[in-house]
Amino acid sequence: MMADRNSLEKLDFGALSLEQQEKLRQFKIKTRIANEKYLRSHPEVEMLLSDFLRDMFLKRPADVREFAAGHFSDPGLPTKIQAQMNINNK
Repeated sequence: MMADRNSLEKLDFGALSLEQQEKLRQFKIKTRIANEKYLRSHPEVEMLLSDFLRDMFLKRPADVREFAAGHFSDPGLPTKIQAQMNINNK
């Protein structure tokens, strides 16, 4: 996925007309705003990600994909995240 992202960043924007460049810029702005609104209305996303990253950095698994699969399929994860959210909302 990162290779795809890096290749997208190297696109020749000269190949786009000025109108296309402006539409792309506006699309990026709208997408960022929509993403920000979504994340603000779903604080559990930040909890899920920070919990995963903290656990990953502490355990430093050799196989990150396998670790992530186990982490996010843990049946106790919703309860753990809810408890963290309750602590943060106090």
